[in-house]
This record gives sequence, structure tokens and C-alpha cells, in this order.
Amino acid sequence: MHLLDDGHAEEWARSFTDDGVFEVDGNAVRGAADIALAARRTTDRFAADGITRRHWIGMLDVTGDTDECSARSYALVLEIPRGGETVIRRSTVCTDTLVRDGGAWRVRYRRVSRDGLD
Repeated sequence: MHLLDDGHAEEWARSFTDDGVFEVDGNAVRGAADIALAARRTTDRFAADGITRRHWIGMLDVTGDTDECSARSYALVLEIPRGGETVIRRSTVCTDTLVRDGGAWRVRYRRVSRDGLD
């Protein structure tokens, strides 16, 4: 999330498999190239609005084996307007399916569910 928060949308999207899926509240973007485009639009919009975003990840639980694993975490999304106060914008649960790809772990499927919508 450091990459995305720092505006490196394309590099962040490369942490997904080529056919990876990024789903937020039931809306899915499929494929690393499309994930990169969507992330670039979002990061550019926040930058134009003078808002810094930070993701605070905690309570990580990982299960699996040497080639595939599942990870579940809580994430707080913080927004900081230029010259303003930090606001907690969202509380979410992140569920990932990670696969080993060469010497690295990549996201095959990430589901982000916002608390309070169920």
C-alpha cells in the first residue's frame, strides 16, 4: 500500500497477477493493466484535490502453503487534506489470495469490504 499511497499506481498494480482481480464492495476490476488504470485515475484525482491518502493495515492473519496462501487484515483508510486534519474515511476488511510467481508473492484476488455496509 506504500506504493499506492505514494502515487505509484502502476508499480502497485504489478503486485497483482496478470489476471488478478481487485474487488471493492462488490465492484471488481480484472487484470493488472486495468487495475493500474483504475488506480492511476484514483491517485490522480486525490492529488488534484490536494488529499493525501494512507492505508493502515493491521490484524493480519495468513494461512496456506508454499505456493498459495490466504491473507485477511483490517485496513483503515485515512485522508489528509492539504493543511487540514486527518480523517478516518473507511474501516475495511481485506481478504487476499496470494500466489507464488517466480520468486515473489503476487495477489491473484483482493476483496475489500467496507464495514457497515452489511
